[in-house]
Amino acid sequence: MGWRIGVDIGGAFTDLYAIDSETGDTKWVKGETTPKDPSIGVIETVKKSALDLSKAESLIHGQTLVINSIVTRTGAKVGLITTWGYRDSIELQRANRRDMYNFRYRKPEPFVSRYLRLEVNERISSGGKILKPLKEEELRSIVEKFKKDSVESICISFINSYANPEHEIKAGEMVKRFTEGKVPITLGHEITREWGEYERTNTAVLNAFVKPKMHRYLTILEDEIKKLGFGGSFFAMLSNGGMAPFQFVKEYPIFSIESGPVAGVIGAIALGEIIGENNIIALDGGSTTTKASLVENLIPKVHSEYYVNRDKFNPGYPVKVPVVDIEEVGNGGTSIAWIDDIGNLKVGPKAMGADPGPACYGKGGNEPTVTDAYVVNGLINPNYLLGGEMKIYRNLAKKVILEKIASYYGIDVHEAAEGIIKIANENAANAIRIISVQKGYDPRDFVLIAHGGSGPMFAPFIAQDLEIKKIIIPAIHPGVFSAWGMLLSDIRHDVITTEIVRLDKEGAVSKINNTYDSLEEKLIQIYRDEGIEENVIITRYADMRYKGQEHTVKVPLPSEIGESNLEDIIERFHQHHEREYSFRLKDSPVEIVNFHVMGVVKAKKVTIRDKRNHVEDVSEALKEEREIFFNGKTSTLPVYDRDKLPVDASLNGPLIVEDPTTTVLVLNEQNLKVDNYGNLIIVTRGL
Repeated sequence: MGWRIGVDIGGAFTDLYAIDSETGDTKWVKGETTPKDPSIGVIETVKKSALDLSKAESLIHGQTLVINSIVTRTGAKVGLITTWGYRDSIELQRANRRDMYNFRYRKPEPFVSRYLRLEVNERISSGGKILKPLKEEELRSIVEKFKKDSVESICISFINSYANPEHEIKAGEMVKRFTEGKVPITLGHEITREWGEYERTNTAVLNAFVKPKMHRYLTILEDEIKKLGFGGSFFAMLSNGGMAPFQFVKEYPIFSIESGPVAGVIGAIALGEIIGENNIIALDGGSTTTKASLVENLIPKVHSEYYVNRDKFNPGYPVKVPVVDIEEVGNGGTSIAWIDDIGNLKVGPKAMGADPGPACYGKGGNEPTVTDAYVVNGLINPNYLLGGEMKIYRNLAKKVILEKIASYYGIDVHEAAEGIIKIANENAANAIRIISVQKGYDPRDFVLIAHGGSGPMFAPFIAQDLEIKKIIIPAIHPGVFSAWGMLLSDIRHDVITTEIVRLDKEGAVSKINNTYDSLEEKLIQIYRDEGIEENVIITRYADMRYKGQEHTVKVPLPSEIGESNLEDIIERFHQHHEREYSFRLKDSPVEIVNFHVMGVVKAKKVTIRDKRNHVEDVSEALKEEREIFFNGKTSTLPVYDRDKLPVDASLNGPLIVEDPTTTVLVLNEQNLKVDNYGNLIIVTRGL
């Protein structure tokens, strides 16, 4: 028993939050992210914490290395082995287009060059029957070619391996023997057993693409942190909201493609449970991106098809792994403000990140950013970033906004800065519209939990725009909230397979139960391999559809399925389908397409202590009266020290509250209260 440590890599900062399981003591620090080698930033941040690592029991890590490697295409040189006739499936992709009249549409470039996509003359039917056997000499010849071409990672993905993986398993054994185990191998069926040869193969290819880099990265972290005296267990955040041992993520890094952002959602769910708010929107305003996730009844939405680099001109790269439903936009504190070809002011998606960072950091940044705009207009105290630890240069921020933005429009530098801030606010609000309004939810029915360095800055404007009644700024310092969320994550694994079962056919119940029993045994085996066999909680889901449809809806199912509750399951599907697509086909046959089981081993309970300070009068928390430029004019606002605000304090805006990791702005129509945990509750008066 001892310290549990969460470490989260952001665009500009690497955050650490630790809690002592015995005493409840906590500690947090922020260090600078090192984009060229993220492991350096993590190790330096762990050192900075000065924790006694010999008394640490676990370290949970969330990272952006997988997604960044894919987006920047800086992974390994991959060789693909597939079935005869299918080498071009990842280039042909899908014929359906989201916008058939979009002349700027482009198919994404595959991650494996065609000369490295080689075929073997094997074949298994969609029913799992072997039609053509696998030939060893074909594989030997392919591996020799891969060696000559300096392939760094090999992916094996055969058609219909979801139905019968026998050939993939044998091919993996042969290739391992031919390469003497020196080249990483990814087998498609080990990532997903869902159908769709393009999506399944692309997912396996991306796993192979990032596997060598991720394996090296996690190995370095293990070795270096062990040298600091750490003797506990290493875990990595997964995109499904759970965590798994480093060894699992070394083999299957694609499962952690969005590991950093989901920790904030898990933290928001825990906070909602503590304070009795069941319907929440988690808003994570980071350094380079803003993330939003809608959670109904404290249950995160998890889908099993995610797209990298998807936008209105690009269908993106499909990844068939479970991912918490998060909308992410390129809009954060270090996002660059720029002017497009027709003279419109834009913010993001490009960002200055940690190196060199915004101009106000004084590290050579020469582009105006959102943080620079905050500093110029007085919303951020130049002497209090990271509690005063990091020096800020207001003159440099003013200079770059004047030269790049204000002079172009012939306006005052403060007006230009306010324009940047308003566009950034609108970008963040749009992320919430996408996960709420565009999916049939009214944001006014949800509480907004805002965290991250810029989240509490965006939130008051978003609430005003979308008429959200209540904002919660967590008692846990917002800038390290995601790292705290990692300490709440369960050990989780998902197993999914395609098996089409029509529910009105004879024998459907027997087939459903047999399939789930088989998947659950595989799930338990994963935990056995990790040395965990007890207290596994299993939940069943099904991807269901009306017969003849292409799309499916994920529906939770009971643990016991019989003839007596089959109609209830069908009705549950009708309800979910109507919620998702606004209609139901009551007389249409219903079928299960994908069977999904989720296993969870619950993490130790972490809660928030009551706020403790000796301040009785809110006036003792007043730091200064500061001049800011806001809504087109100069105003003087009171600035409060968050740590000194007493419980039950109530203040009407406009005002500023300074936290060591963020700044909280309360607008004119809003009221701020402090609850007994120290959470800041902002409500709009009159709503």
